[in-house]
Amino acid sequence: MKYLLGIDFGGGASKATLIDTNGKIIADNTVEYPTLYPTENACEQDPADWIGALCENCKALIGKSGIKSSDILALAIDSATHTYLVCDKDFKPLRNAVHWTDTRSRKQADALREEHGDEIFKKSFHRPDTIWTLPQLIWLRENEPEIFTKSRYIFFEKDYIRYYLTGVFCTDHIEAQGSMLFDCENMKWDEKLCALAGIDTQMLPPIVDPCDIIGKVTQKAAEETGLAAGTPVICGSTDTVMEVFASGAVNEGDVTVKLATAGRICVITKKPYPDRHLVNYSHIAKGLWYPGTATKSCAASYRWYRDTFGGEYKELDMAASEISIGCDGLIFHPYLNGELTPYADPMLCGSFTGVRATHTRAHFTRAVLEGVAYSLLDSKLYLDSLNIPYNSVATAIGGGTKGNLWRGMISDALGIALKTTESSDSSLGSAMLAGIAIGVFENARDAVQKCVKQTDITYPNPENTEKYRKVFESYKKIHDALAPIYKER
Repeated sequence: MKYLLGIDFGGGASKATLIDTNGKIIADNTVEYPTLYPTENACEQDPADWIGALCENCKALIGKSGIKSSDILALAIDSATHTYLVCDKDFKPLRNAVHWTDTRSRKQADALREEHGDEIFKKSFHRPDTIWTLPQLIWLRENEPEIFTKSRYIFFEKDYIRYYLTGVFCTDHIEAQGSMLFDCENMKWDEKLCALAGIDTQMLPPIVDPCDIIGKVTQKAAEETGLAAGTPVICGSTDTVMEVFASGAVNEGDVTVKLATAGRICVITKKPYPDRHLVNYSHIAKGLWYPGTATKSCAASYRWYRDTFGGEYKELDMAASEISIGCDGLIFHPYLNGELTPYADPMLCGSFTGVRATHTRAHFTRAVLEGVAYSLLDSKLYLDSLNIPYNSVATAIGGGTKGNLWRGMISDALGIALKTTESSDSSLGSAMLAGIAIGVFENARDAVQKCVKQTDITYPNPENTEKYRKVFESYKKIHDALAPIYKER
């Protein structure tokens, strides 16, 4: 039997998934690494942690599965979209990578909106905000000029990891669409947008198709990872498109609800929907797009809560399940790093409001879970206002979908059914993509047919939906009251 390997790098962990050529999952493994917050509004990752997680994951997965590394036909890597890393002339990192949730570039984004907003929106389909590489690079130029002047190459996360494996510098067009340095209509790096950042297009990676075989595992990388030298490496793409793909959403009208580090509701369409509150990317399936909303801190909120106040997820879930909807007046807003849909406001802050002496730890736990549900409802209602058609049953994706409690909350709050699959992890999508690249699967739909297996479906309780909607009214009023205060800080 031969195998396909996909490796994902998310906001706080790397997951590797191994499948056979029939689409069966053989083994998976996860390695966590930290996200760093060195100063206020900063969000960074150490690229050495990525490489360490890669090596540990590959060795563990091969050991766990008991296969020969030479039986892996190909591998692909995905990662969080437009997390960038600047390197010197020798491809050595000059500083930590800037994560896409970093909000230090607020002033730069504001200036871009005011001075070049229309031009940027027309080319990139997106409104300047702190999540995009363009304003983040301007921040780097203005605040760390000694680093900026030494920069010769700009990597995105998965591309740096793949460079470690192959020595090949490149990226894919879906990743490029998230940089705000790319002309989405003409599908190329844009010289004028790059000039705004003070960079030359030659600093950016050549663009290839996500399915392209871009190189092979080098001998050095093989020794450090346990992979076989010469294994074909696929370009790959972003974690979100790989999750969407792994969920089986490859037809117009399919919809996904993502509970991961960030939360997203994405609809499969035949065209982009440029809007200041939507994120537009091409799909792996040719001719399709997956415009969607974005909640910045989804599972990241729950992880922050766990890491800050302690406990294990199962224990926390069990206690929260005993608390009634609305948490007896306690409401959490998950704006730990600002918020995207429908506010595009990096200054928003997380908050607990309505605290009483009668509230217990379980109340606070449930409030965090409900707060994310309200943020996703905020996103859904905005999506509905644009009249983009989608199916009545969504596929739930991301690590947060594993918990029955939270998945049920989200289904009730949104008022839609959520189906789950055996695995919707983006690493599965990358393994499927590797199979397409080398001809194991004919195309995206063939890969879905052979690899994606539905496991369950959660239907909303209409009574609960009504209760959540009433609390949501208070959630919105609290946002409206606090937002002006945060802008004054």
